[in-house]
Amino acid sequence: MIPDWPRLVGPQIAAVATPESITPDGVLFVRVATSSWMNELQLMTPDIMARVNAGRGAGRITTIRWLLSR
Repeated sequence: MIPDWPRLVGPQIAAVATPESITPDGVLFVRVATSSWMNELQLMTPDIMARVNAGRGAGRITTIRWLLSR
């Protein structure tokens, strides 16, 4: 899923948010460029999760944790 991130979320989101890791229980950690984008992406989480999980059987993402870049 991580290599497909730009295709799944689109170029605008991919430019400001980078997936870092996925835990065995399906938590996706994504690093975000600014706090404004982090707030926006938190609101978009249900839509992003639907895109990321589309067509996936096993190994679905259960939660996205947005992390602010330092």
